[in-house]
Amino acid sequence: MNSRDEKLKAFDRLLTIMDELREKCPWDKKQTMESLRHLTIEETYELADAILERDMDEIKKEIGDLMLHMVFYARIASETGDFDIADVLNGICDKLIARHPHVYGEVRVSGEEEVKANWEKLKLKEGNRSVLDGVPASLPAMVKAQRIQEKARGAGFDWEHAEQVWQKVQEELNEFYNEAQRGNKEAMEREFGDVLFSLINYARFLDLNPENALEKTNKKFIQRFQYMESAAAADGRSLSDLTLIEMDAYWNKAKNLE
Repeated sequence: MNSRDEKLKAFDRLLTIMDELREKCPWDKKQTMESLRHLTIEETYELADAILERDMDEIKKEIGDLMLHMVFYARIASETGDFDIADVLNGICDKLIARHPHVYGEVRVSGEEEVKANWEKLKLKEGNRSVLDGVPASLPAMVKAQRIQEKARGAGFDWEHAEQVWQKVQEELNEFYNEAQRGNKEAMEREFGDVLFSLINYARFLDLNPENALEKTNKKFIQRFQYMESAAAADGRSLSDLTLIEMDAYWNKAKNLE
């Protein structure tokens, strides 16, 4: 691993390159925070994919891409006199110190849950009107549900036992099924949302990440489906020509290969 001096030198190198690109490259010169926004979102998802794949080389590359974006935003802000990278880094350092009085102060905590609860209390003291104010409105719905539940737990609003949450899941499933039988689309959608929210809650109690779990299932389905396509093509068949029983046979072969 690199020394602290080598890490600082590498960061300084990135800052220097960013300055040079902003001054000399036609593409970099014309970028704004708004034009970079969608690219940053894309890079974030690419990092998330690499993490799920446990591809350390790809993770390293994507962290670099995101680091570049952070430096880019700070460089743009420095040109308007709003802030620079030093302000950004000092700001997060100050916040971390203030939010960890059990490390940098005299506060004593019993464990992780108390740390989380204190974190939310400190945020309220800093001016947040609600514990839930820190949940970005643009988060994907599943991630947002998980963060809402985590923040509510930090404020002490939560179930006591996982079994209680599972009973809630079953209750919501029954309510969704009843509305499905009636055929009321609006009520079905509402109850289906409740089912998902309660399942996410149960996953949290089991220390499972629902977003990661669903994405792994997505990837697994894609791999199996694409195997069906290629295996059928190798046999001179098309999926559209297969019966469901024949498709299921290919599907089971894909499962066995895993």
